[in-house]
Amino acid sequence: MRPRGVLRPLLAWAALLVVAMLSLGADYALGQATMVATYAIAGLGVIVVVGQAGQIALGQAAMVGIGAYVEALLVAAGCSPLFALPAAVVAGAAGGGLASLPASRLGGLYFGMSTLAFALIVEEALVRWESVTRGAAGLAVPALELSAVRIDSPAAQAVVSFAALAVAATLCARLLSSRIGRAWRAVREDELAADACGIAPARAKMLAFVFGGALSGLAGGLYGHWIGFISPEQFGLMFSFELLMLAFIGGAQRLAGAVWGALVIVAIPQLIAVLRDSLPGDVARSAGLETMLFGAVIVVVVLLRPGGIAGRA
Repeated sequence: MRPRGVLRPLLAWAALLVVAMLSLGADYALGQATMVATYAIAGLGVIVVVGQAGQIALGQAAMVGIGAYVEALLVAAGCSPLFALPAAVVAGAAGGGLASLPASRLGGLYFGMSTLAFALIVEEALVRWESVTRGAAGLAVPALELSAVRIDSPAAQAVVSFAALAVAATLCARLLSSRIGRAWRAVREDELAADACGIAPARAKMLAFVFGGALSGLAGGLYGHWIGFISPEQFGLMFSFELLMLAFIGGAQRLAGAVWGALVIVAIPQLIAVLRDSLPGDVARSAGLETMLFGAVIVVVVLLRPGGIAGRA
């Protein structure tokens, strides 16, 4: 697989970003672009696990949370982000490895339920371990600093997040073109046939979760700096379902699906909220209008592009 397929949605992003900057203001548009890129990095992790390895992952937000908390705690302890961010990646990879352990004994929906249980355990641990995580009170995260340069402006944050996305997409593309990527797809298509060909399905699944967890850890580390505050409920089941929905809306078997899916999940609700002000008074005040319109957008995407926006029509 080549990273070339990611360029098309990035060009679409650029056009939308220019329009948003002209109509909504540069800072707001760049802030939304930063979040879209960060979600896309986490979405790449879901695509590796779900779309390439064919596993049901219902707790990917746990790895994002692990990465965010490791980053926040190390930075608060005085560590440089140049050390803390790789540590967040490693912590996310370790979380992915732990989540994949039941894969050797469970499969299908049962394994998916085990990943859901893992996410619940991580969320509960973040709430209960108050001496370290401050529990439900959460942690403040300072702005990212790279080589004494403070990344606190919307433009700088957008540049860093897009650079991180480009690196992550390139690594994914190279890995999917290697023997490991081919092993993932073989396990996805037929586990027994892959085993007969000398591929260890349990090892392939673990590698997928480790790499997907590393990407999620990177997204979590950046997310904490962009938001400025993290708490356990931010990384609950709803976030896991958002990431899963992101992958399927964008196209779970293509890397570009993470980019398109993040654009739908992050930008479309914001666009609906902005357009709501231009609707007639009674309609604009209707309860649940944003949810209804967002659901309608998802239904249209699923009907017109069953394989995802990046997939085949």
